[in-house]
Order: sequence, then C-alpha cells, then structure tokens
Amino acid sequence: MLTNEKLMAFVPVRDTATARAFYEHVIGLRFADEDDFAVTVEASGAIRVRLVRVPDHKPAQFTILGWETPDIEKSVSDLESRGITFAKFGMPGQDQRGIWRAPGGAKVAWFRDPDGNTLSLTQFP
Repeated sequence: MLTNEKLMAFVPVRDTATARAFYEHVIGLRFADEDDFAVTVEASGAIRVRLVRVPDHKPAQFTILGWETPDIEKSVSDLESRGITFAKFGMPGQDQRGIWRAPGGAKVAWFRDPDGNTLSLTQFP
C-alpha cells in the first residue's frame, strides 16, 4: 500500500536552529520548511527528514539515520573536511578513520549530529 509513497524520517533534536545548520550546511541536505515544532530537510528529493524539537531529548544507542554511499572513503573524507569526526568503537575490522568492514563485505562509518544522534554511512559490496 505504501510502496510508492514518499518516506519521511523523524530525528529528535533539542534545538532546531542548531540542527538545521548541521543538516543543511554540514551534511548538505536541502531546507524544505519550518514550523513551530520542526524543521524539514530533504535528501535526494525522495526522503524528507523532520528535525523535531524534543527539549529533553536523550540520544538512542543505535543508528537513527544512515546514507548508502558508493564510495565510503570519499564520503568520509568529504565529511571530515566539513569538521565531522567519525566514531571509533575499537571493534575488530574498524580502521583508523572509523570505517568498519563487516563480515559480509559492507563498510560502515558512524558519526554524531550536534544532539548526539548516531548517523552512518554504508557502502555495500
């Protein structure tokens, strides 16, 4: 029933102005609109992300938003040049830059937004 409908994601944030600056100017998503409760940004014109104001937000302990990329090394370099620091968890298969090589061949790198939400990049084999 929803196969052909646009997907919308919701990301809890403490301050929508700070979140908008990060997602628009650092990550590069396109600003769509803003209301009293949230800022909406768009990714590829296909997914809308609502940055919802939650004053007492506590970040989840897992990835809440991720991007598939064809070249994770390039994507990591691009985000590092914009001030992003990638998380290093000290797990087997994770390199100095924070890129983890999963047993199945995927490569994943994690980083956080200003509210501590975990975001990721994934390159599938």
